[in-house]
Formats: sequence, C-alpha cells, structure tokens
Amino acid sequence: MADSLPETPPPSPGTVESPGAVAPRRGFLSLLAVIAGSIAGLVPLAAGTIFFLDPILRKRQEVGGGMLQAVNVSDLPTDGTPLRVTLKSDIPDAWTTYRDRVIGSVYLRLMPNGQVLAFNDTCTHLGCKVDYQPAEKRYFCPCHQSAFGLDGARQNKTPPRDLDSLDVEIKDGVIWVKYVNFRTVQAKKEPV
Repeated sequence: MADSLPETPPPSPGTVESPGAVAPRRGFLSLLAVIAGSIAGLVPLAAGTIFFLDPILRKRQEVGGGMLQAVNVSDLPTDGTPLRVTLKSDIPDAWTTYRDRVIGSVYLRLMPNGQVLAFNDTCTHLGCKVDYQPAEKRYFCPCHQSAFGLDGARQNKTPPRDLDSLDVEIKDGVIWVKYVNFRTVQAKKEPV
C-alpha cells in the first residue's frame, strides 16, 4: 500500500475549503443572478412595449364623443335666417390631445316650431364651402354655382344631392350637433 496516496483529512472548523468545493455554490449564485437580472430587465421592457403599442391597441375614439356643442338656441335668429357656427373639440392623437381644435362648421336654422335644422356647410359637388345669400334666401357654392334652398334641397343640376343634414339635440337650451363629413361627387350620402 505504499503506492496509494495519503487521505486528506476533513477540514477542521474555521479553515478555508478547497477551490473544488466552492465551484458548485458559485454556479448556483451565478444562475440566481442571471434569473434576477432577467426579471429586472423584463419589467421595464414590458412596460415600454405596452406604452409604445397603446395608441395602436386603444379603441379609436370618436371626435367630441359624437355630439359637439354648438350655440344656445337663443343665439339663433328667430326669423329663420341660417347662422354659420364653427364647431370645436379636443382631438386625441396617439399620446397627445390637442385642445379646442376646429372640427368643421355648420349652418343652424331655427324653425317656427322650435326645431333646429343643421346642414354641413360643405357643397356636395366637390367639397367647397357654401355661403348663405340672404337676398336670394339660398345657400350658394361659388366654385361651380351649386345652389340649395333654405331646406337644403338642391336648386340646380350641379350638385349630385341636397346639402347634408346633421343630427341635432337640444339640451337645457344648448344645441348639440353630430358633425359628420360625407363623400362628395356622388348621389348617395355616405360618411367619410
């Protein structure tokens, strides 16, 4: 038995272990550090991804919630003369909301029975803005001489259809209009 190596006695308390015994513990701590680092890196990555994709995933909002505040009923002329009113609303765009932006304009007309008529002020022919001509009591488009009566009905063959009427609600003396733009150059009234 002279050829055999002498046995190493077990380390006594307070002595340093051999390098071979420390390696499994270091491997476990390294693995634990990699896992903790991965989790710590995934949290901001997930938050950033959600923030980046939010405008795409968010349900598209209707501008102004559908109905836009116009004017008070008392602001309309009582003789039935149309009043052009500019409609404004907040416009959400991705991460930004643009406050109090012009959405469009309409003509409002108070009828003798208290009903309010609303027309989009865009000509149905090619999309120019119509003007009200009080002397002729009509809406007139200066681009191609389209003409419309006070009720919005076309008065010549230039426009393909009548002026586009809009839905109106009156709440506590305030007129609310559902503003919609429609396709031009066609006889069918189709929202854009």
